[in-house]
Amino acid sequence: MKRGKKYLEASKLIDKSVKYAGLEAVELAKKTSVSKFDATVEVAFRLNVDPRKADQNLRGAISLPHGTGKTVKVIVIAKSEKAKEALAAGADEAGDVELIEKISKGWFDFDVMVATPDMMAQLGKLGRVLGPKGLMPNPKTGTVTLDVAKAVQEIKAGKIEYRTDKVGNIHAPIGKVSFDANKLHENMLAIYGQLIRIKPATVKGTYIKNITLSTTMGPGVSVDENNIRK
Repeated sequence: MKRGKKYLEASKLIDKSVKYAGLEAVELAKKTSVSKFDATVEVAFRLNVDPRKADQNLRGAISLPHGTGKTVKVIVIAKSEKAKEALAAGADEAGDVELIEKISKGWFDFDVMVATPDMMAQLGKLGRVLGPKGLMPNPKTGTVTLDVAKAVQEIKAGKIEYRTDKVGNIHAPIGKVSFDANKLHENMLAIYGQLIRIKPATVKGTYIKNITLSTTMGPGVSVDENNIRK
């Protein structure tokens, strides 16, 4: 892949043979951001897991202490009273059959879908469409719940979902380049701590093989796990 002049100049600031301490890596990622807009900062964990095994296919959600800086569009599939609760809590849209019908016709102008358990049977019909897009509600991520108001508020405040990809990597946004470095660092540590807590008992050897920080279109910065909290 051919890289632009700005990217190549930014890359010179990073020593590829070095793994940086947590806060230093964050500061370096901010410094090497090459986009003209307020880029997203992302952390990627390369894990020693086999996603084909049920207990090693990690998935869940976590509320970042400082949010992501992104405005998230949330819709809720629920009947009358629950739909009203969702709208009062800040949902962008809420409804039942009519909203499902709207989605079935190709409307996907939202980032996260929350649903009450009683609506999941009807939503199942859209599984082939919602699944590949990562939009199907799931109890593991807290998006299938009766407490729709709480779910909406948490997502709006910066709750993110994470899951292993086909080769065992987990990618997660931790904020924007404009964020204070300490806040980005704390968000990264929140995700790191969560992954340590949910380490499968069946994993042998090194659990986290590699940690990389990067910004949208920016170069990657390797993080030293032993010094990630510094």
